Amino acid sequence: MNMNSGDDAAGFVLAGGRSSRMGRDKALLPFAGRPLIAHALSILEEAGLRATIAGADESSHASLASFAPVVDDVEPGLGPLGGICAALRSTSAHYAVFLSVDLPLLPSSLVVYLLRRARASGLAVTVVSVAGFSETFPAVVDRAALGSLEASLHAGTGGCFNAFESASAGLGQPLGLAAVELLAQPGQVMHPLGLPPPRWFLNLNTPEEVRRAEALITRDRRRVA
Repeated sequence: MNMNSGDDAAGFVLAGGRSSRMGRDKALLPFAGRPLIAHALSILEEAGLRATIAGADESSHASLASFAPVVDDVEPGLGPLGGICAALRSTSAHYAVFLSVDLPLLPSSLVVYLLRRARASGLAVTVVSVAGFSETFPAVVDRAALGSLEASLHAGTGGCFNAFESASAGLGQPLGLAAVELLAQPGQVMHPLGLPPPRWFLNLNTPEEVRRAEALITRDRRRVA
């Protein structure tokens, strides 16, 4: 399913990090028959985006490159914000859509909606909230925010969400925020297995969380069938 998100946007999966709680490289962890990196790339591709991997270090570059093109961190060890900045420097697209590798339950329709909302609003950064809490990813970022994001990266003043807020403020804009529940209720965004929005954002940081997520989709696939 290709939703044709246009040529002014590029998709990036953030696949860096040491995955210390998982005990192994999270990007290559099997989930529902495929590595997590394959699930994340599929979400972006189903939304009609060219998908690239960002934030990889030298040790994982070769293994990840078999799945998609890889943008290496220019300054390794600076976390996902370093991967975001490297990705924005690598593309000429107006918008970059960022997805973390550990969110395999996100529906591609949410990515499509966020990109449309970013285009319509003209805001530099668009993210979502669920159950009243703001989520860092997925995020749609205008390339015009790169300078401010790099300043936050080198200042070491916080994580990605704080950097998104700073970039928006620096451009004289609010942070674009979409409440997922309000999108799901009228069917603007939906999950193909009927999962409710809070489950879309189940981060897979531990083996137990992987087992829980696999149990969820197995049960819901049986219900849909």
